[in-house]
Amino acid sequence: MSQEISPDEFSNLEARISDIFQPDEVDQLTADVLRLEEQTSEPGVWKDREVAEGLISDLSVKRRLLDEVESLRAAISDLRELWQLARQLEDDKELASAAQELSALVSRVDKLEEGSMLSGEYDARSAVMVIRSGAGGDDATDFAQMLMRMYLRYAEIIGYKAYLLEASQAVGAGIRSATIRFDGRFAFGKLSVESGTHRLVRMSPFNSAGKRQTSFAAVEVIPLIESSDEIEVPESDIRVDVFKSSGPGGQSVNTTDSAVRITHIPTGTVVSCQNEKSQLQNKIEAMRILQSRLLELRRIEEDAEKRRLAGDVRASWGEQRRSYVLAPYRMVKDLITEHEENSPDDVFNGKLEGFISAGIKWRSQQNR
Repeated sequence: MSQEISPDEFSNLEARISDIFQPDEVDQLTADVLRLEEQTSEPGVWKDREVAEGLISDLSVKRRLLDEVESLRAAISDLRELWQLARQLEDDKELASAAQELSALVSRVDKLEEGSMLSGEYDARSAVMVIRSGAGGDDATDFAQMLMRMYLRYAEIIGYKAYLLEASQAVGAGIRSATIRFDGRFAFGKLSVESGTHRLVRMSPFNSAGKRQTSFAAVEVIPLIESSDEIEVPESDIRVDVFKSSGPGGQSVNTTDSAVRITHIPTGTVVSCQNEKSQLQNKIEAMRILQSRLLELRRIEEDAEKRRLAGDVRASWGEQRRSYVLAPYRMVKDLITEHEENSPDDVFNGKLEGFISAGIKWRSQQNR
């Protein structure tokens, strides 16, 4: 017996799309696409390459979104007609096929809904993630390295470009810290829900008695600045140190002072970069990340002031984030969204979509 489909399921999907994008929003999206198409076809648009690339990127995002809305509506309408015909003919094979197609359409609407929640000022930008080991000795530095690998695998799975800008090796196992840049659509909007304290509970491989050990690591995610952002850093406010790279980077590693560390004296913010072979390239990248962190600090201060004026006493986003338990049972649980999964191996291999989707939805609900 094939899976039964209710006629209401088609109407519900159409209603969900209308809730996600109201008619006036679709009209505005259409107008934006037309405007951007005109701008990108103007003579001389490539005189300013950065501006032109920004316009093309914006056009691509909006056009893809508009195409998906129109495609979904057409697909739902077509599937409804096919389902009605199959039902009249009592064709179980076609009814089963319709059920599978409907499930795929539900998944597409879910992704459309999630994408509509990524409408923050910086959500569409590239992201910079900093991972730092916390309490727990060798277990903590090993855990930080596990998280680094997890996020690099996640980027690979969803098609983001990831660049390991800096990794500070620990004396024993793992790393003390790492800085990773992620380039991809909505990289910051998605990865920002990973910010906070992560905790690992396991039987320690570094303890001869095999006792259960709890260790911690902190994850910070900031949006990468763009040239239009107003964030000036006077030379007098920074100290630049150069040193030999301590990680992968080619033949220049440990032979030349190509790695760069920039300290912002007023805030104490420190940024390092050793991904590039030349000192100049590392300085440019480190300076961009410093500006990104200072911009994020400014945003946090502004948000804190808004909460103070509004009398908001809720815990700030991103404090206690997630627990990874490998003993005495196996489970990964997000402490904010309550989302949990029972396969830590899959999670550490980069399968984070469930946690990230839950985080985006939770954040959207808090902002209503």
